Amino acid sequence: MSDTVVTSSNFIRHIVSEDLQNGRVNHVLTRFPPEPNGYLHIGHAKSICLNFELADEFGGKTNLRFDDTNPVKEDTEYVESIQEDVRWLGFQWDDLFYASDFFGKMYDCAELLIRKGLAFVCELTAEETRQYRGSLTEGGKESPYRSRSIEENLDLFARMRAGEFPDGSKVLRAKIDMSSPNMNLRDPVIYRISHTEHHNTGNAWCIYPMYDFAHPLCDAFEGISHSICTLEFEDHRPLYDWVVEACEMPHVPRQYEFARLNMTETVMSKRKLKLLVDEAIVDGWDDPRMPTISGLRRRGFTPDAIRQFCREIGVARAFSTVDAKMLDHFIREDLKLKAPRTMGVLHPLKVVITNYPQGQVEWLDAEINPENPDMGIRQIPFSREIYIEQDDFMEVPPPKYHRLFPGNEVRLKHAYFIKCEEIIKDADGNVIELRATYDPATKSGSGFTERKVKGTIHWVEASHAAPAEFRLYEPLVREAASSSSEAAPSTSDIGEKAFAKAINNGVREGDASFLKELNPSSLLVLNGFVEADVKHAEIQTKYQFFRHGYFNVDSKYTTEERLVLNLIVELKSSFKV
Repeated sequence: MSDTVVTSSNFIRHIVSEDLQNGRVNHVLTRFPPEPNGYLHIGHAKSICLNFELADEFGGKTNLRFDDTNPVKEDTEYVESIQEDVRWLGFQWDDLFYASDFFGKMYDCAELLIRKGLAFVCELTAEETRQYRGSLTEGGKESPYRSRSIEENLDLFARMRAGEFPDGSKVLRAKIDMSSPNMNLRDPVIYRISHTEHHNTGNAWCIYPMYDFAHPLCDAFEGISHSICTLEFEDHRPLYDWVVEACEMPHVPRQYEFARLNMTETVMSKRKLKLLVDEAIVDGWDDPRMPTISGLRRRGFTPDAIRQFCREIGVARAFSTVDAKMLDHFIREDLKLKAPRTMGVLHPLKVVITNYPQGQVEWLDAEINPENPDMGIRQIPFSREIYIEQDDFMEVPPPKYHRLFPGNEVRLKHAYFIKCEEIIKDADGNVIELRATYDPATKSGSGFTERKVKGTIHWVEASHAAPAEFRLYEPLVREAASSSSEAAPSTSDIGEKAFAKAINNGVREGDASFLKELNPSSLLVLNGFVEADVKHAEIQTKYQFFRHGYFNVDSKYTTEERLVLNLIVELKSSFKV
């Protein structure tokens, strides 16, 4: 990676350091273990950075492991996208594993538990299992199948594997403690039947281990020293430790939990993100409004900015919500010295400079990036006809309006002073063209000081201008829906329609309720012009457009005939680091 790793303090780093000093471990091996049931998002980026950079800091290694124990939801598409995202963020794993690589060893562990009298085959229905489990205030009740003999359990489990029983008819449960105050220890299910083809093992298996059984075993098989996960798994840690001990693992990994990333104005649930994709509310997982890594990449965020953001937010155990403007801050910081400056007009208004020679084009010099002189100089064409922003002209201006209006003079960025002399309107009274004059003595860089103007506006020369589609973004879902489970009191028509469509498609009301808070202004498409040098820019090229913000050449819809630019972030922010 090109940037310097910031080693700000966090409690997991202290744990790792102490473990090395006291001899609990003699090397550091972490892992990033996503389930391939969707695309990674910015919350996963925090975990990726933590695991890889922590291991790197202490001279260790990091594995990439796919937690592929649920074939119903998993797909090779997600496996490939996850690998692409990890690499794009700037990391390379040491070993690549699938949980399914260990299915045989896990089955042996399950048989070991049965032989030790620590697991049994249960035939309670899912609803009966929930009832027997009890509640947070009342202990559970033992399954009537809990007392089966070891021989019977071994036979039934083997027949489960052989495919003799239908889905849902039987499960294998650990035999722990139905009176435990920790619900996770009340004889949890560790295997279920699923006659579903697996993306990695095909039809070799029709029984699959549950996450709470597979995860600690995979950590043990791989020799993971520090198993780092988010706080929702803290109550699962006693079960994690029980599985490792009961299955007599020679290597004993330890689990540590940190607070997951929550951001304002951002949906962080993979289930909700998948619903947005499935219901075609967004343009796929890589829609620039999505907080997925692929969406951020397509919008124009850089790996450096995301990594610096993840380091700055730190690692803690306390829940908190990060202002989404903080991520915007880091992309601005990253691009301000890298992105070429140029000009683009999003709402074009034609201006004819009547005293400029017809047919003449001159080329004006401008710095590619004033904050980085090493990037050099570019040339801008200038002629009789140009485009300016509609917002940079007012027929009847308010006080202290310093841009163009009848009789007023402004400077064209990098060019000349022009004065508005005449307004051309259509039959409906709309301004469609301006006539202006320019002062050739006022060329930028000429040292002209005889008079000053208070306004400077940007522009694009008409004959060389390249048509462009500008895509401007706001948060996809309003704040109330992204930060809490309760819907905001106000809803949008687009949200109500999306909600009704999802319900009609069989989505549960509770899962779809956040759709009511969809922001109808999350995407605004404008058609304007850019300078000619942008026309053939490669996809993923970043620019700063004067006064508008940073834009990225879209990787999905840009072609030789069509230039699409995504707004990454506006120029200004009130956020302070």
